[in-house]
Amino acid sequence: MLRRQIGRKFESLRRAAGLTMEQAAERLDRARATLHRIENGAEHVRYRQADVQQMLDLYGASAGDSELLLAMTAATRENKNWWHDYVGSGLPRWFQLYIGLESAAISLRQYQAELVPGLLQTRAYAEQLFRMPGGAINSESIEDQQRAVQLRIDRQSLLTRFSAPQLCVIINEAVLRRQVGNATIMAEQLRQIIKASELPNVTVRVLTFSAGLHAGAMTGAFSILEFPHDGSGQEVEPPVTYLETATGAIYLDKSHETAAYNAIWADMMNRALNESRSISLIQQAAEEYDRA
Repeated sequence: MLRRQIGRKFESLRRAAGLTMEQAAERLDRARATLHRIENGAEHVRYRQADVQQMLDLYGASAGDSELLLAMTAATRENKNWWHDYVGSGLPRWFQLYIGLESAAISLRQYQAELVPGLLQTRAYAEQLFRMPGGAINSESIEDQQRAVQLRIDRQSLLTRFSAPQLCVIINEAVLRRQVGNATIMAEQLRQIIKASELPNVTVRVLTFSAGLHAGAMTGAFSILEFPHDGSGQEVEPPVTYLETATGAIYLDKSHETAAYNAIWADMMNRALNESRSISLIQQAAEEYDRA
């Protein structure tokens, strides 16, 4: 979040100075790709004080903006986020950005068509997923897979921390019916969803097969993240819609993109079972796995 705010401030200063990214890169004697990473808040960018000062001078930044950006960039050199312990174990860089955004969000809305959302998964369920090709890590090492599973479990503390975000989940009925591992694993997993739904900040809705065609059928899984407001009521970061693939991720934060996914979400909410009926269906599915 800090890096994304730095990037947005640098972009604003560059535009105010009347410079394109190509012009700024030429005058700073830096690659355009480097400026692009800075303005997009890339996790691995290193902010050397001399480089930051050079950019501030070129953009004609005020004393106040200069002081703020020098302090913010210095903070990136001092702070280490908890998930950095997992870097180097096959955790993709594009997913590191998502974890940072997830940790800063005040609201998470997630739609899953095939799998239980990561924040609600049991260890046994997650282990089955990471054994599959395309299991979201760049390693076939058993040790790396276990570290990836542990990261997923550690992320779940987000839901019970002080000032926990609101989590609203819509899952396709296929999530309940598609067996991952054996019946015991599935029964345990479905009961974990029910337990999580008892938290005051967690809501789970099921989109049944009988609901027919819905807007989410065109998109697949996605997450919408919303962030806090500052003292003046302004968003510190615009909403972000996150789409994940086997080899990367897409982060959408333009207003028309957010509006499109909000409309898709609204359609699915209108078609999904209410909370109590959703939990009843999940409980019923868990009991069916118990008998299997």
